[in-house]
Amino acid sequence: MAGHSKWANIKRQKARVDAKRANVFTKVSREIIVAARNGVPDPAGNFQLRTAIEKAKAAGIPNDNIERAIAKGAGKLGTDAPLEAIQYEGYGAGGVAVLIEALTDNRNRTAADLREAFSKNGGNLGETGCVNWMFEQKGIVELSFAPQKRGRKLEAVEIDEDALLEACLEGGADAYELIETEDGQAAEVFTEVGNLEALSQALKEQGYTVAQVELRWIPQNTIEVTDPDHARSLLKLMDALDSLDDVQNATANFDIAEDLMLAAL
Repeated sequence: MAGHSKWANIKRQKARVDAKRANVFTKVSREIIVAARNGVPDPAGNFQLRTAIEKAKAAGIPNDNIERAIAKGAGKLGTDAPLEAIQYEGYGAGGVAVLIEALTDNRNRTAADLREAFSKNGGNLGETGCVNWMFEQKGIVELSFAPQKRGRKLEAVEIDEDALLEACLEGGADAYELIETEDGQAAEVFTEVGNLEALSQALKEQGYTVAQVELRWIPQNTIEVTDPDHARSLLKLMDALDSLDDVQNATANFDIAEDLMLAAL
């Protein structure tokens, strides 16, 4: 799966900035509301809700806010306009395909905001179906191998890849990829959407630390970006999309060399 999570890895390098955005609370709270609305408002019986709550806690969202979002999703706190899940598609500089997942209570506002983000950064919002076929949705379980504290020292965790591969196969995974995060080494384990919960549970039972569970659209092919102006425009576009409250996730099929990427950030 090497290269398949290129934009996800780029976003990690910008995590310090992204984590400070006020709209992180808004995005994750919306995920909780929708998860509670679509299933039982109890995380014990709702995997989607449980995953959203874990993400909220990792983002530092207070428990009161989490409980309020669950209550709102369950219809206990008034009748706000319902959030609608919509997928948008478009093209960035150099013909790069961009796929966007949004939760909105106003389609017109969201479409207008997206058109502006694309037009200001060398791209254009496309018609439904124009790039969706270039992506495949996968379940991702991220395992953390961050250094462990031993007394006063942090000791690196040695990854036994043979054991990891066996655990992944037993859990029904398709593949895994070792990555570097701000916290240290990690592994992204890929599986079919319907097997995500079972894989997450299987890996936990094998003693692995599950840092995150999510659904992600994976590009089936990538466009190598070598033009500095295109690289800069694409990164600005993805930043602009991520900054919109209505946008939950945005992914693209570009590949940028690390030195060019760092120069463009």
